[in-house]
Amino acid sequence: MPVLSRKKIRRRRQLGGVPADWKIQPANDVVPGPYFRWKGIIGRVLAVALLIPGLPIIGLLVLLVRLTSRGPGIHRQTRVGKNGRTFTMYKIRTMTRDAETETGAVWTHANDMRVTPVGKVLRKLHLDEFPQLFNVFRGDMCLIGPRPERPEFVDVLTKQIPGYTNRLAVPPGVTGLAQINLPPDTDLESVRRKLALDLEYVKRASPLLDIRVLLYTSVRMLGVPGGFAIRGFGLQCEVTDLGPPVPGPNGASVLHDSFATPASIIVEVADDSSDSNGNGTGNRDTKKDREPRTGRRRKPR
Repeated sequence: MPVLSRKKIRRRRQLGGVPADWKIQPANDVVPGPYFRWKGIIGRVLAVALLIPGLPIIGLLVLLVRLTSRGPGIHRQTRVGKNGRTFTMYKIRTMTRDAETETGAVWTHANDMRVTPVGKVLRKLHLDEFPQLFNVFRGDMCLIGPRPERPEFVDVLTKQIPGYTNRLAVPPGVTGLAQINLPPDTDLESVRRKLALDLEYVKRASPLLDIRVLLYTSVRMLGVPGGFAIRGFGLQCEVTDLGPPVPGPNGASVLHDSFATPASIIVEVADDSSDSNGNGTGNRDTKKDREPRTGRRRKPR
């Protein structure tokens, strides 16, 4: 997992967690469809509608966190958004105060001792994500999209995974196709799998697909089993045949297939959804039309 040296950790603390000269150059291999031009407006309207009943819930959760552990109720963290711009993301705090004092920026893992007892429940029900509705309202995020990553990790992942910055072509989301199908990131392989689904979403995003993801997220928060819900909404996806990375320059991992377009993904989603212009496609795709979606792994050169 990406771990920063103590020298870098001290420098980033002095500069609010992100170096003053930090920047990332997004790749231009992925061109989002027309749907993304007006998706943000819809997201802001929905965020306002959700915040009306959501504000009392957020207030109660903040109070619960403050009463059960030391520290603030709202956790602020720098994340990377569209085109590599950084922004402050809000979450209900689920970890102990100063959880990364000794370790620096690291991924969470199963049975992470830094997560509080209340935090475990909030994470399981995804209630800690509620404050991100403010980010959606501000335009930093959308309701659906690739999850925003921390600059410390983006630095590492950009060097290790070719095409990683293609996911920065669209605004990040509170939830997304990769998040509902795959577990949290734990290593480079898990990031590669999520990247394939993130890019598949960028390619196939539509109003109908977003509605289905939102409905799935809603029923999951109500305790409906994930496997039953994801099949019910036709969102089950499988990433297969990524192939092992081969050594590249300076030890970086290079894939046999470029991640500019996910060439090794089997997707059982949106066969009956709308295209990027909002037009229904139904099930009219021929077998020949569907072959590029499943993809075939190229032989290594």
